Amino acid sequence: MSLWQYVAERWDRLSLQAWLHVSGVVQCVILAAIIGVVVGVLVYRSSAGSAIATALSSTILTIPSFALLGLLIPIVGLGVTPSVIALTLYGLLPIVRNTIVGLAGVDPAVSDAAKGVGMSRVGVLTRVELRLAWPAILTGMRVSAQMLMGIAVIAAYAKGFGLGSEVFSGLTRAGSANSLNQALAGTLGVVVLALILDGIFVLIARFTTPRGIRD
Repeated sequence: MSLWQYVAERWDRLSLQAWLHVSGVVQCVILAAIIGVVVGVLVYRSSAGSAIATALSSTILTIPSFALLGLLIPIVGLGVTPSVIALTLYGLLPIVRNTIVGLAGVDPAVSDAAKGVGMSRVGVLTRVELRLAWPAILTGMRVSAQMLMGIAVIAAYAKGFGLGSEVFSGLTRAGSANSLNQALAGTLGVVVLALILDGIFVLIARFTTPRGIRD
């Protein structure tokens, strides 16, 4: 059986797993963005705080995914929960770093001008600084999403969501009928989804970045 025949005959199952895969990754990126932006806002004015936040998020990323899931499973059990926690933690570094860089790169004269017209500190942050830092923050989310698309495959180890179950099942059945097709279907599915998601981020950047910043 060819790969295309395998995909066609199992399209319903594969499409559902693909949807769960990309949906889970997007939700984890959103969670990582909320946490990462908050952390970035809290520390970007402090060089020591910025260094500590970046170092901690970098340290998390160096932990092997199998090891992190192995540590989480005894605490939260198998299933979606350990997968979401692990992916959210892995997605923090690009977002935290880019939030700090984006906010620190805002021209102080712009912030001072906003204060001069009567804006509060919160108003300056939300209406001026975060808007100017948005392209950098979105780039961090884009990088995070691409990383997590691949890491999410390992979530199958914890009985998580997505196409990882196809890849793992195909590899564990190596040599049996359709094992290669199963592994390839999962792997190529992740690649295609990653490209589509990256294109969506490009469109989001196009429509949400002010023209003056974009140009």
